[in-house]
Amino acid sequence: METTASIKRFAHDVEARVRPEIEGARKRIESAGERVTTYIKENPGKCILGAVALGYLVAKLARR
Repeated sequence: METTASIKRFAHDVEARVRPEIEGARKRIESAGERVTTYIKENPGKCILGAVALGYLVAKLARR
């Protein structure tokens, strides 16, 4: 029984240390997504042209 309690304590300690890091990463990813969405809305032509160019390059590389 002591082993189970020890494992539970260890898991809880790890969770307490990792959770803030995960939350911080989630917030940074959400922020980046919002910035990308804003850029796309402000510059749709550039984004479409860039996507077409990138698709062309990937197709050329995949053909080799």
